[in-house]
Amino acid sequence: MMVVGCAGFAVPATRYFKEYLFVEVQETHLAVPGPGTVRRWRREGPPGFEFALLGPREIAQEGFRDGKVIETALKTLGEVAKELAAKTAVFVAPPDFPSSRANRTALRDFLKNVRKQFETIVFEPGPAWNPEEADELAEETQTLSARDPLHHGLSTRKGAYYRLPGPAGHKSRYEDPAIEKLAAIAQAGAEQDATYVFTNVDMFADAKRFKRAMGAV
Repeated sequence: MMVVGCAGFAVPATRYFKEYLFVEVQETHLAVPGPGTVRRWRREGPPGFEFALLGPREIAQEGFRDGKVIETALKTLGEVAKELAAKTAVFVAPPDFPSSRANRTALRDFLKNVRKQFETIVFEPGPAWNPEEADELAEETQTLSARDPLHHGLSTRKGAYYRLPGPAGHKSRYEDPAIEKLAAIAQAGAEQDATYVFTNVDMFADAKRFKRAMGAV
């Protein structure tokens, strides 16, 4: 099974809901979405629509180490998750989060703890980590490690979560050759339960082109 979506509503939600059945809510990273906004998303989302929530930035800033800050952040995230019936949470490490023994231990403990709160947990370890090493940690903690399939290939695990940040950074778009290459990579992992999330500036259009290349539209 393959799911395709974007990191946030790149277009008005009513239009987005007509094209996709998944979104990675970005608002939860910096603040709490207003209750009216959350209720509207839930009300307008079509049957079967899935919300994933991007974890609060305070969690990464604390180095995933247990404490009151993280406890409060997770409580707030849980309240939004309840309103949206969201079962997935995504936590992104800062670029300067190295794969040291202490950081691996802290992240391992955090992931095991937050697994009690969400059905699916995704973490993106950052550029300093080896993707295979991250997958090993994900296997151990029964979570998913996000990666860019164009740069690091497919995960070997049955379930996978792929984030597409743009070929040359957030402000770049995927040209047709890149979309075709991505589709070929995805087709090679057709038996995988995979989620593809575009996070670049042209995410709405690029994800739509990817779906078309995969024969999904």
